Amino acid sequence: MIVMSLNGWLQILFFFAIILVLTKPLGLFMAHVFNREKTFLDPVLRPIERLIYRLTGVNEEREMRWTEYAVTMLLFSAVSMFVLYLIQRLQGYLPFNPQHLPGVDSSSSSTGAFVGSAFNTAASFTTNTNWQSYVPEVTMSYLTQMAGLAYHNFTSAAVGIALAIAFIRGIARREMQTIGNFWVDMTRSALWVCLPFCIVGALVLVAGGVPQNLRPYDKAQLVDKGIAVEVDKKDANGNVINDAQGNPVKESQPVTEQTIAQGPVASQEFIKEWGTNGGGFFNTNSTHPFENPTPFTNLLEMLAIFAVSAGLTYTLGRMTKSQKHGWAVFGAMTVLFFAGVLVAYWAESKGNPLLAGVDQTNSAAQSGGNMEGKEVRFGLANSTLWATITTDASCGAVNSMHDSYTPLGGMVPLSNIMLSEVVFGGVGAGMYGILIYVVLAVFIAGLMVGRTPEYLGKKIESYDVKMAMLVVLVFPLVILIFAAISVVSPNFGTSQIANPGPHGLSEILYAFTEGAGNNGSAFAGISANTLWYNTTIGITMLIGRFMMIIPMLAVAGNLAKKKIVPPSLGTFPVTTPLFTVLLVSVIVIVGALTFFPALSLGPIVEHLLMNAGKTF
Repeated sequence: MIVMSLNGWLQILFFFAIILVLTKPLGLFMAHVFNREKTFLDPVLRPIERLIYRLTGVNEEREMRWTEYAVTMLLFSAVSMFVLYLIQRLQGYLPFNPQHLPGVDSSSSSTGAFVGSAFNTAASFTTNTNWQSYVPEVTMSYLTQMAGLAYHNFTSAAVGIALAIAFIRGIARREMQTIGNFWVDMTRSALWVCLPFCIVGALVLVAGGVPQNLRPYDKAQLVDKGIAVEVDKKDANGNVINDAQGNPVKESQPVTEQTIAQGPVASQEFIKEWGTNGGGFFNTNSTHPFENPTPFTNLLEMLAIFAVSAGLTYTLGRMTKSQKHGWAVFGAMTVLFFAGVLVAYWAESKGNPLLAGVDQTNSAAQSGGNMEGKEVRFGLANSTLWATITTDASCGAVNSMHDSYTPLGGMVPLSNIMLSEVVFGGVGAGMYGILIYVVLAVFIAGLMVGRTPEYLGKKIESYDVKMAMLVVLVFPLVILIFAAISVVSPNFGTSQIANPGPHGLSEILYAFTEGAGNNGSAFAGISANTLWYNTTIGITMLIGRFMMIIPMLAVAGNLAKKKIVPPSLGTFPVTTPLFTVLLVSVIVIVGALTFFPALSLGPIVEHLLMNAGKTF
């Protein structure tokens, strides 16, 4: 029985109505920022910007060809990644470490050995993925969280926005060799688009109950003194004692106190959503009451995930002088968003048919449906809405556990990422991602009418299509190769999954899909903090970010050099509902044809077996 509630749909529609209202003013603001037009923040930020350029020797008037733009971006990202790696390895010797946490991957760290976690985390936060195979509150010091992770939350988001603006310039310009200056675009992204909004957002979160301090963790004495846990028995040197069969000897250990983690949470929390980063200060991410305490903070954080990406569609229309085209792209994103949230909400509202005798109906007393892995304070509608939003964007922050969703409900977040996360998408990344699909859609339209395809007055030629196809092919290739190796390797692949059968396949497939899509969420039944998964997912994240950016910039540079040709009778308009339908179709068909076999073996067959009475 379908038990989606009117109240739930009103909350979903209310959220989207706010996004719709924010799209124009935020998009107009970003157009002013990157067109170097005056904004209300200029009196404060312009002197800071000039000082940065003076200290770093950047000539803000000099522009770059696409090749120089790409190389500069790659060098900046490589240096930033290396610095973050060093901070993690050396954090035991650095300040702001009240818990005295050792260096990541050291013998005394939470992993107990080198497992490639520092490399994985450095790759993750540099690529705007923020996948976390570790437990943050027992692994990262306050300095690492602030100077390492939060810094990358700003810069990786700023890089993504800069790249999107460079692509838009390539479309808008005519007979030019340059697409902008990477340093200027990134600086303006960080100073104007990220920093002011995140300062305000962080203060609002503090007012809502999110901690922001540098205090050591608190200890609370338990009222119930009869609690005990079973742990490995160790000798005087701290080594685990094994029995004659080689298995660890267990002993009972009483638990008398609880450690309450805290720290500079709010300052990292808002940028993780505004910059579609997603990495949590706590292991449970935005399900944790210190990250997301109330329904109001939940709404605020969801709005932050979509705000910039939605606004960039208006920026696209403004900078290309075709506002209707910007709204047509927004319309395609909207259709795919509502399709995802409808399926997820419907699937989770139906509940689990194997829980016979359990009341799963919606009522005034409960949300109903499948509430496993979801917070009661958010309910079913806001949990499935967040799951759809965070995987439409390349955010990855979660307020519920995707691994606990029903098979079809969990397939929605997985499918969203498989569509290259162009449904609003990550800040900047969603825009340049969907523009690649726009090029392909225009090319297909040109084939249908037998004319050279044109996009906003520029002819789309073989070079543009080849580069666009390279972007489209890199994504599934890296996912399916590493996933295939993992599922046939019991020693290091399937040994790390909590569930056998199709759900285990989904866990492995999700891990590499989120890596290539730079998302960072997970089917958390997989224990990925191993040398194999840290290394391969780290490589996947780097390929999914940079091997897709380079051909995208090649398209932008090629478009910038072209002449504008007047529209003719054979020109396919990119400002109409028909174009929106074509764009949605191209996105879905490319994703469906590529990943449908894998989805059939994973969530689809799991759904059929669940209805037949079998679980995994």
